[in-house]
Amino acid sequence: MAYLESLIQKCNSLSHIKQLQVHFITTGQLLLSPSRTKLLELCAVSPFGDLSYATHLFRHIQNPSTNDWNAVVRGLAAGPEPTRAILWYGTMSRQSCRVDALTCSFALKACARMLARSEAMQIHSQVVRFGFYADALLMTTLLDVYAKSGDLDSAEKVFDEMDVRDIASWNALIAGLAQGSRPSEAIELFNGMRVEGWKPNEITVLGALSACSQLGALKEGEKVHGYIMGEKLDMNVQVCNAVIDMYAKCGFANKAYTVFKNMCRRSIVTWNTMIMAFALHGDGYKALELFEQMGGAGVHPDAVSYLGALCACNHAGLVDDGVRLFDSMAGSGLTPNVKHYGSVVDLLGRAGRLKEAYDIVSSMPMTPDEVLWQTLLGASKTYGNVEMAEIASRKLVEMGSNSCGDFVLLSNVYAAHERWKDVDRVRTAMKDRDVKKIPGFSYIEVDGVIHKFVNGDQSHFNWREIYAKLDEIKFRTKAYGYVAETNFVLHDIGQEEKENALCYHSEKLAVAFGLISTAEGTPIQVIKNLRICGDCHVVIKIISKIYNREIVVRDRARFHRFTEGLCSCKDYW
Repeated sequence: MAYLESLIQKCNSLSHIKQLQVHFITTGQLLLSPSRTKLLELCAVSPFGDLSYATHLFRHIQNPSTNDWNAVVRGLAAGPEPTRAILWYGTMSRQSCRVDALTCSFALKACARMLARSEAMQIHSQVVRFGFYADALLMTTLLDVYAKSGDLDSAEKVFDEMDVRDIASWNALIAGLAQGSRPSEAIELFNGMRVEGWKPNEITVLGALSACSQLGALKEGEKVHGYIMGEKLDMNVQVCNAVIDMYAKCGFANKAYTVFKNMCRRSIVTWNTMIMAFALHGDGYKALELFEQMGGAGVHPDAVSYLGALCACNHAGLVDDGVRLFDSMAGSGLTPNVKHYGSVVDLLGRAGRLKEAYDIVSSMPMTPDEVLWQTLLGASKTYGNVEMAEIASRKLVEMGSNSCGDFVLLSNVYAAHERWKDVDRVRTAMKDRDVKKIPGFSYIEVDGVIHKFVNGDQSHFNWREIYAKLDEIKFRTKAYGYVAETNFVLHDIGQEEKENALCYHSEKLAVAFGLISTAEGTPIQVIKNLRICGDCHVVIKIISKIYNREIVVRDRARFHRFTEGLCSCKDYW
């Protein structure tokens, strides 16, 4: 047997595998199950193997053992066509050869790669029937499939029913919850893991940081960062990149930059993450400065670096810098992709240079995607250009777009010009296509608890106090000179109704709750799923002055930091 092991260890090419096969045939060792399984594993799993040859070899075995099947299923699961692994698993299940926990595990790994939830459910039922529930590694793999395929309820059920858990099972569920739009539960599970005495590793904290980033949960993010520092996980570059991203998305680019400066090693992802952090916060000059420093640090900017720098120019209104940067890409050996074109079109559109933006879209070397025409439509709405809005809208219809935003933007352009018949025509088209408007909502974290508000929300336990605070805000802002910008309510209704509609937007509700729930002088942070409303932007600027509060609003596109009646975006957004 030692001689056999030495022969196997010497294999480093397919030619060697074939020579070994000949040796096994001539010595009769191919009939011995352990020998041929080792040979199959070399063919199916090793870097120099050949899956086709492995399956060919397998088909010449008269009575393949479970281990023989497992070698091939394992190789197929990791190969370019994981579907074949599931097909082989199904064939094996119908044969007299019994599947074991490893077979199920390999098949489930194929399901995870394919996001094949229904196939995973069938294997799950066999896992129960065969009594493999005690295998922690197998159950973790099953949990991972459910989490990656979006069936978080099933993932949690598997987790709850596990008699024995390991660090992979915790990590799989935390990552699944974070990626599956249930970040609050991911943070809760991370905290519960530590209470139960488990020691989170690099993978665990990456999931927790992702959840904190989505929610803008600074306090929870700081706790995770504290743990990372205490356990010296900050030596991992990927972990530090995630910390930078977390602080940036929680509204603190300065904290993100501190982490960046203190890193011993930086990858290109580190530089790109920090550039994008400055971009999100509207600090175009710092983003461009960092972009220029990359070369000096021996890091060549890639396509993502250019995109981050272009976004920074976009948010800061640095139009000429952005155009120069875009034009310089070709000289650096990089070809702009659709996202780069989209950014420069947005840059020009925000600046009101709609003709130039349209010319770029029309002359692109690739077919413009929906996002580009939506960008041009948005700029047309901002500047009230009906003709350009109609051109962009027609293109979107031709492309089969059914996004509610496209219809709403065109409707808003018509409404701003009081073309109510055209507004009705667009709304009728929306009804005919069953297009529904995405509801706006906002989050705020107070004392570690996330509170969610929608427009006109009365479901919060403190809604009466919140509405009373809004009445106070309405009175005090009017005394300060505020006049409701009712042009942002684009409906054919009366002035008073328009003012009331504006008053109860989700971001205003969240800010009002922040005012009544936190101590005077405490900063307030709000996250909104859509772009902040223009009227809300005006009101929150005044609130920051009247109540002496720093208010940070992260909307779909960027951060707005309100202090002393001003916004970091300089009203360019």
